[in-house]
Amino acid sequence: MILPVVKLGSLALKTFCKPIASKLKKEAGIHPKFRQFIVNIAQANHRISTTIQRRLYGHATNVEIRPLNEEKAVQAAADLLGELFVFSVAGAAVIFEVQRSARSEAKKEEMRRQEIEALKQKEDDLAREVELLKQKLNEIEQLARGRGLSGVLGFRSSHAPEGSRSATPA
Repeated sequence: MILPVVKLGSLALKTFCKPIASKLKKEAGIHPKFRQFIVNIAQANHRISTTIQRRLYGHATNVEIRPLNEEKAVQAAADLLGELFVFSVAGAAVIFEVQRSARSEAKKEEMRRQEIEALKQKEDDLAREVELLKQKLNEIEQLARGRGLSGVLGFRSSHAPEGSRSATPA
């Protein structure tokens, strides 16, 4: 049940982010200061990725890497910004979900702790009650030894004269 809802939510989040990302990409190429900033980012990204590729393929890395032309750099940086935006929104959603799950788990743990505490309290109460019953049983046993079984149970003694019979103790 939860997995389809999560998948649907992430799909809806991506769907909402894509128009914003495309608007961001479009606006990135228009503003001159921002355009120069993203061109510099794109050129740095191009140099780093080309150097990494050359090292992976075993080619020489001390050669000069030709910069991208301005339009390709703007397009690459705009794509990078759009993807970073979508990725950051998805990452924020994941972080939010993890925190929500952690809070939910903490609440469940607190409830379990309270249940355990209640069970311990109930166990302690039952132990006290058992101890009290043992004391009462010991008292009854002491009385039974002192009076005999017939005195505790309230039986009349058949050996006593009729005039001297007393009321049975409670």
